[in-house]
Amino acid sequence: MRAVSSLTAVVTLTGHLMDTGILARVLDDVLEYGGDYRITSLELGREHEDESTALIEVRAGEAERLDRILMRVQVHGANPVDPGTAGTRPAPADGVFPDDFYSTTNLDTLVRLDGEWVRVRRPEMDCGLVVRQEDGRTVVDTVPVSDVRAGDAVVCGASGVRVELPPAAPKGSDDDFGFMNSAVSSEKPQALLVRQIAERMREVEAEGRRILWVGGPAVVHTGAAPAMVRLVRAGYVDVLFAGNALATHDIESALFGTSLGVDLAKGSGVPHGHEHHIRAINTIRAAGSIRAAVDSGVLGGGVMHAMVEAGKPFVLVGSVRDDGPLPDVHTDVIEGQRAMRAELHDVGFVIMVATMLHSIATGNLLPASVPLVCVDINPATVTKLADRGSAQAMGIVTDIGLFLEQLARELAG
Repeated sequence: MRAVSSLTAVVTLTGHLMDTGILARVLDDVLEYGGDYRITSLELGREHEDESTALIEVRAGEAERLDRILMRVQVHGANPVDPGTAGTRPAPADGVFPDDFYSTTNLDTLVRLDGEWVRVRRPEMDCGLVVRQEDGRTVVDTVPVSDVRAGDAVVCGASGVRVELPPAAPKGSDDDFGFMNSAVSSEKPQALLVRQIAERMREVEAEGRRILWVGGPAVVHTGAAPAMVRLVRAGYVDVLFAGNALATHDIESALFGTSLGVDLAKGSGVPHGHEHHIRAINTIRAAGSIRAAVDSGVLGGGVMHAMVEAGKPFVLVGSVRDDGPLPDVHTDVIEGQRAMRAELHDVGFVIMVATMLHSIATGNLLPASVPLVCVDINPATVTKLADRGSAQAMGIVTDIGLFLEQLARELAG
């Protein structure tokens, strides 16, 4: 062990510490951030379903380093035994936090103010906590740095903040997602995976919560758009996040029968097919919007048409490489993030299909308590989601066209 000055704090960690590797990750993070540790107590569960509890004394050379370590290990659910009381300082300018602001996780979070614990609204990673008075009561909101305003009361330091890990299903339980106790599932029976995802989606709809889809253009390229249209019409797509590409190629398919110039019925290129996507964009721009194109009869089919007809919201956020883009696409990414956050209310399940960048972007906005399944032919998509803090991400490695057709058959007949 390295010799480190004696500023200390004791944190407690509870859960399946050995099976999940959480304890090792906490200890690694303490060392990586320049601190030291001593495990003062470790009570191991006797049965598979029993949780373990550890008490860890964390040491650092200066208060700021100790605070950073305590913030970091909270990502894994490690909380100080003596939490203290949270302190706030005013934001020095619009879009700027105080230097020692508390950097949030995506876990359910509570802040201790005047002796009482206040639950943070809308947990989100990599943000700050702002304390406000609302209707005579104290509330704490998660606020991204772009949205903080000068004078906002920002929680600073690690004192007085506690996080809660989502409840974990015990090993061997009958939980719907017991089959996905590994982050990426590539060699498990796909029909079973699809049935269990379908059952979870039925439960979420029955509870009155929303199902969020995050999609990439491969939904169209693989010929899966008709299956997704059936899911929209059956009521299993409550909100859609995507980029310019999915909407553009979906509209191209509806207008020209092609995607990226390839005839979807024959699987071969067509003369001048490379122009179809930009002509599709131009057609929608002339109509004024996707909704206007549907209302006027210019657009008569496809996923975007189905979303408009079903009255379901979609948020399209673009990138620097976009052609056009479509008039509905947010070209200011900060405004796009705000539009996405505004549609996260009442979301009880998220399914991400064939898009790495939008999946990671959405994962960054989601609380860890929201179940998340990612389907992609590339296992790195799911791995990157988990590496960037979306620990709840479970994945299926498969062809998106086959997957969506099977899911539509389960849910929409």
